[in-house]
Amino acid sequence: DVHLSILLVDERPEEVTDFIRSSNAEVFASSNDRKTQSHIRITEMTLGYAKRKAEMGQDAVLLIDSLTRLGRAYNAIQSNSGRTLSGGLDIRALEIPKKIFGSARKIEGGGSLTIIATCLVETNSRMDDLIFEEFKGTGNMELVLDRELANDRIYPAINITASGTRNEAKFITDSLEERNMVRRYLLKKSPKESMLGLLKVLKNTESNQELLNQIAAIS
Repeated sequence: DVHLSILLVDERPEEVTDFIRSSNAEVFASSNDRKTQSHIRITEMTLGYAKRKAEMGQDAVLLIDSLTRLGRAYNAIQSNSGRTLSGGLDIRALEIPKKIFGSARKIEGGGSLTIIATCLVETNSRMDDLIFEEFKGTGNMELVLDRELANDRIYPAINITASGTRNEAKFITDSLEERNMVRRYLLKKSPKESMLGLLKVLKNTESNQELLNQIAAIS
């Protein structure tokens, strides 16, 4: 069994209520009507709680929404280090958020802690861009959402070619070459064409292997 916790930072109160009512996970939240100190306190409390679960032998998953708002909060309380990046981001503001995201691990003789976090992009904020760049590439997996797909009501609105997993060969023991062939095939198309094509194939296949075989036949 996996113990799932959700941390919502600086989120709208109605979104917090919706998560609490619609999710089976434990929800920890500091909504946008709370002070910055509340965001920090709830974040550190939630991380400590998830760590204890892992130390007790459980497999814990912590979903954070979002690292961007978390970075803003720590930047707001950061005493001036004398070095401020463009956008008003203090150079030391992301030290603790990076440690939080880096807390994910498998504990020898214990459980594990997996952290899944979101980052905001295309907000027209230089600070948000810098926060995203600082975290980009630090995780084991990146799943990129596509605004155009969402606007066209194509779900899941995933940019397949921009998304990926590191070291996938370690946990995919078979059909790796077939999967790589599918990825190369999708790379030739736009994000919209890739998702529409994949959804069409998914509807007409019963298993992953059948899906791989069908795409391999047309690529």
